[in-house]
This record gives sequence, structure tokens and C-alpha cells, in this order.
Amino acid sequence: MARNQVVLTGTLVERDEPRLTPSGLPALNFRIGHASEQLEAGMSRNVALEIDGVALGEVAERLGRLAPGVECRFAGFLAQKSRLSRHNVLHVTNFELN
Repeated sequence: MARNQVVLTGTLVERDEPRLTPSGLPALNFRIGHASEQLEAGMSRNVALEIDGVALGEVAERLGRLAPGVECRFAGFLAQKSRLSRHNVLHVTNFELN
């Protein structure tokens, strides 16, 4: 089976208001910021990025209670934002406060 698994430590930069999907499932869109030093080809490299995230169900409810600026360890998978989009989104299936 193919693997699509992401673990990223970062800051909750911003979040939308919690909403319900058409099927009534809680959903939350948000943005994660990350900055770190990584080793690549034997050399140290500073890395900074922001990525859009989405969470559903209980994870969305929990994330919806956090204020921007909170640092977390996010776990999930990457998928296209929509069928017609090339933009990737991190679907967070679990998170822990750092």
C-alpha cells in the first residue's frame, strides 16, 4: 500500500470559524507555520513554510478551541484542495500541543 503520512511541528497561524460539512460533520480550515534547521546533503539549511490545513470531526472541534500562536505537532496526510486544484492541503488527523 502506498504511504502518505506527514508529521509537522508548527504554529497555528490562523484559523477560520468552525463550520459543518453538508453531512453535518464539524470542519475547520487553518494555516500552519513552520521554521526549523534541517540537514540536507550534509549541510545545514534553514527552512520556513506555511501550509493550509483542514480537520474534520473531533479533531476539528479540538483545534477550533485553540488560539492562533499555539505550537503543536500535527499529523495527517496531504491531498489536493479539490479535484480541479493543484494546491495541496494537510489533512490533520491528530495533533498534540507542544
